[in-house]
Amino acid sequence: MTKEEWAENYIGAFNRGDFDAFTAFYAEDVVLQLGQKKTLVGKQAIRDFYTGVFAKVRETLTIEKIVLDETGLAAIVSTEFHGLADWPDFIAGPLVKGQSIFIESIVVYDIGPDGKFTAIRSARSKG
Repeated sequence: MTKEEWAENYIGAFNRGDFDAFTAFYAEDVVLQLGQKKTLVGKQAIRDFYTGVFAKVRETLTIEKIVLDETGLAAIVSTEFHGLADWPDFIAGPLVKGQSIFIESIVVYDIGPDGKFTAIRSARSKG
């Protein structure tokens, strides 16, 4: 996988809300840490979480920088969370329908021998 393929395929699928395509990048037992706020274990848990999020929020990721080797990927990611409904206790901050929140995160992906993500760790760096 090249940086360009990753951005086009994984991030593109995520931004489209194409659950089958973006979760295909995950190992079955993948662990996603959303900063200090939430940890999700397993491909299905991540899918379930984002199914709920995408019902209330349009989340759009923009890649600012990527570093990639055969065992991992690190990225600086800018994210817009656009409210489709009011969500006062949204994980990224209170959100009002029609409002957007902008953050920047550093995200580190561990890549297993089969090329699937085994761990994803994110931390907010701005916003």
